[in-house]
Amino acid sequence: MSKYRNELPQLSGDLFLTDAGIETDLIFNHGIEIREFAAHTLLPDRHGREAVANYFRGFLSLANDYDAGFVLDSQTWKAHPHWAEDLAETEQELREANKRSIAFIAKLRDEFSENSKPIVLNGNIGPRGDAYAPESMLAAREAEEYHASQVGWLAETEVDMVTALTFTQSDEAIGVVRAARSVGLPAVVSFTVETDGRLPTGQPLNEAIEAVDDATEAAAAYFMVNCAHPDHFFDVLDGAAWSRRIRGLRCNASRLSHAELDECEVLDDGDAEELARQYKAIALAMPWLNVFGGCCGSDLRHVAKIAKAVSG
Repeated sequence: MSKYRNELPQLSGDLFLTDAGIETDLIFNHGIEIREFAAHTLLPDRHGREAVANYFRGFLSLANDYDAGFVLDSQTWKAHPHWAEDLAETEQELREANKRSIAFIAKLRDEFSENSKPIVLNGNIGPRGDAYAPESMLAAREAEEYHASQVGWLAETEVDMVTALTFTQSDEAIGVVRAARSVGLPAVVSFTVETDGRLPTGQPLNEAIEAVDDATEAAAAYFMVNCAHPDHFFDVLDGAAWSRRIRGLRCNASRLSHAELDECEVLDDGDAEELARQYKAIALAMPWLNVFGGCCGSDLRHVAKIAKAVSG
C-alpha cells in the first residue's frame, strides 16, 4: 500500500535528496555492465541486484546523516514498450520489470525505516526515444496513450509518485501528467536542457513549464531540471511564477554538451566541490528549491558535497 501518494512530503519544503547517475556510476566506477543502459535488467541477477542495493544504501545513509528525506527511484527509466525490441523483452516482461523494481525499492525503504525523514518511492519514466535528441515529436494525446501503459503498471504497486525524467518536449510531458492524473498518481516533470538552457526541441524552459501547466490545470506536483550542468541553465532562471514551479535539480557533473557526452569513452565526473557551490548559489537565488541530487557523471561524492552545501 502506498504511503505518500495522497500527500507528498517533499511539498512541505523540507530538504530532500535523490541519488545521482546510477548508470554512469555503476558502469564507469564499478565496472558493471548494464544491458542497453537499462538498469532494470540488473535486478533479476543476484549480483546485479546487490550492486544496485549497495548504490542506494549510500544515498539513504547520507539522507539520514543530513536529517533529509529521500526520493527513492525505481530502475524503470527504460522499462516501457519503446525499448522492447532493443531489450528483447515482451510487454508482459516489461510490466513485471516495473513491479519488480517497485518491490525492490520498497524493500530498501523498509531496510532504512529508522531514517528520521520520509523515503518516497518514485517510479521513473523515461521519454519515448532518445533523452538527448528526440527522434520524433509526440502530440500530447499520443504521449498520454503511450505512457498510460507504464503509468498504469506502476499505479498497481505501492509507488508514491512518478517522474517523467530527462524529458525533451513539453507535449510528451503533458501526456505523462495526464496519464498519471487519470490513475491518481502524483507526477513530477524533469526537463533536459541543452547548453543554451533550452529543451532539445529548441523550446525555452519557461515556455515548456507553462505549456504543461496550461494543458493540465497545473496538475504536475512540481518540476525539475536534470541532465544538464548548472552553467547551461542558471541564467534563464528568474523569480517569475514559472520558475517557482521548479522544486528540484539533478545536474550533470560535466559541462559537456549532450552530443559530446554521447561521444565520450571515459567518464567526465567534473568538479564535485564546484558543483556543490553552484547548487548553493542556485538555492540562495531560488530558496523554494528543496529536492537535490545528481545526474550523468555524478555519484555519492557529488551528492554528499551538495547536501552539505545546501543544508547550510
